[in-house]
Amino acid sequence: MNRLRKSLFESGVAIVVMAGVIVAVAGLWFWSVVYQERPKPEIETDVIVPRGSSFGAVTQELADDGVIAHRLPFLLLARLRHVDTDVKAGEYRFPPHQTLDEVLRKLVEGGAQIAAWVTIPEGYTAAQIANDLAAHDLGRAQSYRDYFARRTIVLGGVRTKGLEGYLFPSTYLFPLAAPPSQAAKILVDEFRRELPADAESKARRLGYTLPQVVTLASLIEREAKADDERALMAGVYYNRLRKGMPLEVDATIEYIFPEHKTEITRADLQIESPYNTYKHVGLPPTPIANPGRASLLAALNPQPSDYYFYVYKGNGHHAFARTLEEHNANVSRYLR
Repeated sequence: MNRLRKSLFESGVAIVVMAGVIVAVAGLWFWSVVYQERPKPEIETDVIVPRGSSFGAVTQELADDGVIAHRLPFLLLARLRHVDTDVKAGEYRFPPHQTLDEVLRKLVEGGAQIAAWVTIPEGYTAAQIANDLAAHDLGRAQSYRDYFARRTIVLGGVRTKGLEGYLFPSTYLFPLAAPPSQAAKILVDEFRRELPADAESKARRLGYTLPQVVTLASLIEREAKADDERALMAGVYYNRLRKGMPLEVDATIEYIFPEHKTEITRADLQIESPYNTYKHVGLPPTPIANPGRASLLAALNPQPSDYYFYVYKGNGHHAFARTLEEHNANVSRYLR
């Protein structure tokens, strides 16, 4: 081997050895920061993972809150284990002085999560809310249903008949260990915050108690599809109530059934129930759902009109009518 080849060979060996040393050192460093080092968190720390967060965003949040000291090894560890898409949105609690391995395991395998995000859609019934909370591992659905039915509040000087109608639809961070009473308080407190300050006085001017107005708002929530029709629909209900006409709202019939019905039949209209607004004049005895702010505002601020009827005509809108003759013509036009 001539001198040039020998030099090249020795250089190559040196490079290989150096690369091996670098890999070994990097491997030892990675192993150390992942499995041995415990500088963070310095104290017990809670971290909220927003809905829709990427794992990169979660990692940054952990670093910003002082839970982890090294972002890159944490990201690499998650990708090597194929768990970088397994983190659920919610709130997590980490004890002090955890390794990156322990933090990752608590994050994706359980043991650290203390609260879960839950979105309650507008128009959900108390039973649907109970089922949704149970589906997020927040307790038994029956326990929630029983509590929602049994618990009452005083609203505008009147005691309600249960919590139906007062569990405000929104997105919440519910503690995993919360009993039904705590979850209900979160929902009811938000309802009170969203209720306009002058709601009680407006209800009195309309001639109703505040719980009755909330009941009417629940009808709007289940019947209206377009925001620009909610106040007009509220006016229809108040017009019919003043005339002593039955409200004839299909959604109240649907509320009678334990499961959702896609179509109300003529036989259903004959069911004997205080919620059957085809047979009984006046409002149902309780709300039939939990209305959002738009429906509450519509019930408190009805749009005056001489309409007494409406029928769904498609595309999220209704055809309104002043007389039964006009209404029947609309029914023939849009439902046949």
